[in-house]
Amino acid sequence: MNRDERVVRALLSEYGQTYAEEAGIRLQDTPQPLYRLLVLALLLSARIRASVAVAAARELHKDHLDSPRRMAGADWQQRVDALGRGGYRRYDERTATQLGDGAELLLDRWAGDLRRLHEEAHGDTGELKRLLQEEPGVGPAGADIFLREAQRVWPEVGPYLDGKALSGAQRLGLPKDPEKLTKLAKNTEPAVLAAALVRAALDKEVAEDCLRRAA
Repeated sequence: MNRDERVVRALLSEYGQTYAEEAGIRLQDTPQPLYRLLVLALLLSARIRASVAVAAARELHKDHLDSPRRMAGADWQQRVDALGRGGYRRYDERTATQLGDGAELLLDRWAGDLRRLHEEAHGDTGELKRLLQEEPGVGPAGADIFLREAQRVWPEVGPYLDGKALSGAQRLGLPKDPEKLTKLAKNTEPAVLAAALVRAALDKEVAEDCLRRAA
């Protein structure tokens, strides 16, 4: 086993969990988990710790704000309060508005079902990314986050290793080539590899830990 293989094995063994899994989302190609993933992607795309975004997503779920209809029908203050309980206070008011507006758009445009958005893209990943950004609060970073995770159930998107994932590879001294990285990860799903690489990009200690384990 060469150096790069050892680094990838250490990374995946310790940090190989998708953000959807961390947020308690059992990702399937069905409306509710896909919507919960979209909300998580929006939350993660802000300049805030990933752990806080995940906690906020969990609180929204606890308040049953886990479908576009429920999100759109909720009181704005209810959304603010759920975000606040997750520690998502710096952006809570703006994000509460975006979540409400985004849920209404999703209902009006795609009948609350992200599979319809997926179908509208006709297998074009670039178009899929563009359509996702029609959602209020979902910019390029949020669309990347969604697609990194959604490739688990929309495999034609993968391997989706965006700039953030590749910056994690660079920090670990790994090749910044998606094909080479997926080969190094062997049978690991690209979504899991992407999430692990992002953790290395976001946290220097994660990268240092992996490098120590692989030495």
